[in-house]
Amino acid sequence: MNVTIYHNPRCSNSRGALALLRERGVEPVIVDYLGHPLDAARLKALVQRIGVPLRELLRTKEAAYAELDLGNPARTEDELYAAVAAHPILLNRPIVVTSKGALLCRPPERVLELL
Repeated sequence: MNVTIYHNPRCSNSRGALALLRERGVEPVIVDYLGHPLDAARLKALVQRIGVPLRELLRTKEAAYAELDLGNPARTEDELYAAVAAHPILLNRPIVVTSKGALLCRPPERVLELL
């Protein structure tokens, strides 16, 4: 099974999801989305695969969220995608992708739904 995790090693939920995968013998492709940010097009494809609006995947407590006024409902989807592409810390994690789908795995045990 091909598994990809969009991972932040400083995040306990992300570390937990990775550990659950490895405990089940799955060694995923690990994408360091903070070190290698997704461009807006790749980000849009990932969000569409998850099947929820980008707003549901934003980290609203990050300073950049307030600084960029992303809570403003007048912000367009394109503006949101551009903001996350420029400030990847705004994307919630971990996101795990398998042939069964893609999920934001908070709590980490949600990863089991994809195996």
